[in-house]
Amino acid sequence: MFYHDNELQYEVEVHDPDPRFAKMLQQAIGGAEGEMRVALQYMFQAFAVPAEKSEYRRLLMETATEELGHIEMLATAVAKNLEGASEEQREQAREDAVIAEMMDSGQPRQALSAGLHAMPVDANGVPFDGGCIVASGNLAADMYANVMAESTGRTLAARLWEFTDDPGMKDMLSYLIGRDTMHQNQWHAALETMEDHLPVPNSFPQEEENQDHNYEFMSTFKDEQPNPERRWTKGESIDGKGEFSYDRQPGGGTPDLDEVIEAMHNEVN
Repeated sequence: MFYHDNELQYEVEVHDPDPRFAKMLQQAIGGAEGEMRVALQYMFQAFAVPAEKSEYRRLLMETATEELGHIEMLATAVAKNLEGASEEQREQAREDAVIAEMMDSGQPRQALSAGLHAMPVDANGVPFDGGCIVASGNLAADMYANVMAESTGRTLAARLWEFTDDPGMKDMLSYLIGRDTMHQNQWHAALETMEDHLPVPNSFPQEEENQDHNYEFMSTFKDEQPNPERRWTKGESIDGKGEFSYDRQPGGGTPDLDEVIEAMHNEVN
């Protein structure tokens, strides 16, 4: 259950409306690195948390709800960057400078379909795709995915911060960047509380793994290459259950598919 009031999570001010920047902000709403992605990702992860781990469910759901607030902030920012065109001017379309600018460099649908407001799309106008959401049902795997999501989200927000000179937009983005810092740290903190969870999932009986290759870095060069002597090619594995090694791919011979290919070819013909 959710409750909502009309107060934004953080102040959103635009001093110099910029349709070009409104288009860029759409990536932070409906893009692969955007707030729709993390809000839904954390929410669906929370749905899968069992009752005995309610502290993780709360962690995920509270953060998901916070991210919904970020969507509202960004949608407000998009609308404020598109302000300035009256109803009459909107009807005149290209005769109006703001609409002309949107048609040339922004999202025409923000005027045509959304009345100068944000849409659930990315900066290219592509609708948000739930396929980028990671919710595996494995808490450790999901926490690692969340670190990545916040890392790419922070990268996007930092780039947007660099692209604008508007002090209001810089202030809003500075806030979102700060929240990305906290979220990265909280997911790492959650992983620390899970003690022995590597590799993910750690429930598979390790003795059933292929013992010859489960800690081996495989070189894919055609010609044999020397061991680069890096942390991931020698020494104790990160999970402490093996020793890193280095070798070439084992090889499996030429795939014998002639009969299958011939049968399919004959079926089609």
